Amino acid sequence: MPLQTYLTSMLAIKATGAHTKETSFYTPLNNLLDAAGHALKPHVRCIMQLKNIGAGMPDGGLFTQDQFDKKTHSPKDISSPSRGVVEIKGLAEAVDDTATGAQVDKYWTRYRLVLVTNYRDFLLLGERDGQRVTLERHTLAASEAAFWQLAAHPHKAATELGPAFADFLARAMLHAAPLSDPKDLAWFLASYAREARYRIERATAQAEQQLTALKESLEGALGVSFDSEKGEHFFRSTLVQTLFYGLFAAWVLQKRQQSLPSPASGRGAGGEGRFDWRSAAYSLHVPMISALFEQIAQPSKLRALELEEVLDWTTDALNRVDASAFFTKFQAEHSVQYFYEPFLQAFDPELRKELGVWYTPEEIVRYQVARVDAVLQSELGLPDGLADPNVVVLDPCCGTGAYLVEVLRLIAARLKAQGADALSAHELKKAAMQRLFGFELLPAPYVVAHLQIGLLLNDLGAPLGQDADGKDERAGIYLTNALTGWEPAKDPKTRVLPFPEFGEERDAADAVKQTQKILVILGNPPYNAFAGIALGEEQDLVAPYKDALIKKWGIKKFNLDDLYVRFFRLAERRIAEQGGRGVVCYISNYSWLTDPSFVVMREHLLNKFDALWLDNLNGDSRETGKLTPEGLPDPSVFSTPYNREGIKQGTAISLLVKRGNLPSPASGRGGGGEGTQIHYRQFWGTEKRAALLASLDDPQFDSHYQTADASAQNRYSFRPGNVTAAYGAWPKLADLCEVTPFTGLEECRGER
Repeated sequence: MPLQTYLTSMLAIKATGAHTKETSFYTPLNNLLDAAGHALKPHVRCIMQLKNIGAGMPDGGLFTQDQFDKKTHSPKDISSPSRGVVEIKGLAEAVDDTATGAQVDKYWTRYRLVLVTNYRDFLLLGERDGQRVTLERHTLAASEAAFWQLAAHPHKAATELGPAFADFLARAMLHAAPLSDPKDLAWFLASYAREARYRIERATAQAEQQLTALKESLEGALGVSFDSEKGEHFFRSTLVQTLFYGLFAAWVLQKRQQSLPSPASGRGAGGEGRFDWRSAAYSLHVPMISALFEQIAQPSKLRALELEEVLDWTTDALNRVDASAFFTKFQAEHSVQYFYEPFLQAFDPELRKELGVWYTPEEIVRYQVARVDAVLQSELGLPDGLADPNVVVLDPCCGTGAYLVEVLRLIAARLKAQGADALSAHELKKAAMQRLFGFELLPAPYVVAHLQIGLLLNDLGAPLGQDADGKDERAGIYLTNALTGWEPAKDPKTRVLPFPEFGEERDAADAVKQTQKILVILGNPPYNAFAGIALGEEQDLVAPYKDALIKKWGIKKFNLDDLYVRFFRLAERRIAEQGGRGVVCYISNYSWLTDPSFVVMREHLLNKFDALWLDNLNGDSRETGKLTPEGLPDPSVFSTPYNREGIKQGTAISLLVKRGNLPSPASGRGGGGEGTQIHYRQFWGTEKRAALLASLDDPQFDSHYQTADASAQNRYSFRPGNVTAAYGAWPKLADLCEVTPFTGLEECRGER
């Protein structure tokens, strides 16, 4: 760890007793800055004791890799360190005094970016609106004595302080870098969000008490409990995500409303006016987002939590963005993904792992939406498919809204093909507001989902505005726990929340759950178990899948607590049991297709739905070692250029249809229990996402599926077997074990 090495080296030099106050420690600092710069692209190197070029001799200069001559390995132009200069003083001197001195003033006038340090306190001087300002600051120790105490325990210090310090150094070296790529901006947001989280975790008990009412409101609105340690972590993470995605959303909305010329000065990009986080709430038209942001961003709360300056730093980063280039890439490259999975991975990898958050590749989304559209036509007798005005769609774990965006695109294309241009805008907006619904538990993707839908509708000529009563129009995406609130509360009076916007969001989500005639449920439910915040209603969802596992099936060890299982039960109950008609399409862990633990679940789905299509996408690390039967690579379908690792579990796309009172199509597919047909096929290798999409154009689509013979005899396995019917008559291993044991053949070689 760079910080541990730095502290160890500093202490070793001090121990010699022959050190000077300043220059003796140049080498550890040089190595520290080089280590931080090496992690960046392009690499940044620190050169100490630069020549005097008219503004004095800076103690160090920060150069990018392309500034070095490949043959001599020396800077091409010592006078132009592209990432600023470094001014160093001894540990006893105050960094503020150094920063306001005449020498640093000369450096700033010449280089416009100066990192001032006394080895324990780091201050970055830069420019805002033409004026010299402190851009950021990071303090390792408040005094020289405290620094040496820190250095005496370098491993502990590096573990506790290293990540935040590394973030600061990276931001300092990237401050002068061009900022136009969505991926880079997402990194800055995540970096500042981590700093905010560190500060909230260090907040005093009195400061946290100011958030009690907000915590209670979120619990009521989301249908969760934050009482446990995991729940408290989720709550703090929610606060930080809301702050930073509220800022991001407000910035996007402001820049989209302005002309987007390239930056004309060192001030940043985005046309007229500088973005200010203090007015961000005015740009957030979804009441829940605006109210949550306003509650967190109150000056009293921000000061108590020491977050004001972090938001100022974030604002500076947003104002440096070349907005024209940013939005070109943001739209063309579907770069919204950088503001979901990678952000959460960088900001809070523990929470991301707990919730099983994975960005769904575009090919998977397109395939699922196309298949749902096809079976609505072929199985439910709806010629317009998803474009039918009576089809209500729900993505219960919508993330950044990828599935809902794709559904809107399909509807727009169908309306255009039907020549309904004059009505398209009205129908699209109506669909987005009244029959396409998304639920999301995490505020970061929730904010981005609203952004995605809003930007798409704007591009399709159907922008959201205000209704006849002057209220802001909004897409049907709600911040809520999709697994609770489906039944009316027994005592509504106990559910009154301190903030009306939170109550309105909860009530609107509950209205969708309790009154909408949902015909389609689709999406990518989270995979992992997360018991830290679940209420009883959510935990009890999978009880029917556990019933009789031990008594009837003799299965004593099982795990049905992964979140995706709860979402299957939710879809079964809502479509098959309550609605009596509809379509379910999920991509999920594929264990449920054959694993003994899921036998009751499979039996349920077999008896409740009329037809199932299962696309096994393999890619499992344990069952197949992520290899095809031929021994070739078989990565997860979630392995993309943006996330090469993918996930460990194998996956499958499941399409379940309940026809209701409609007769079976001419294909002969029958319905209900033993008559239900299970269509199964497999995809292997590195091109399976492309193959999945290509299969949509095959006129013989169904012919590529095998039929699985699921029965009690094979524990309702949804994979086709390759054994004869006579195999079932053989004695079971358990039966053989009940017979009195015998030792087997005895050779008796000595008595032959």
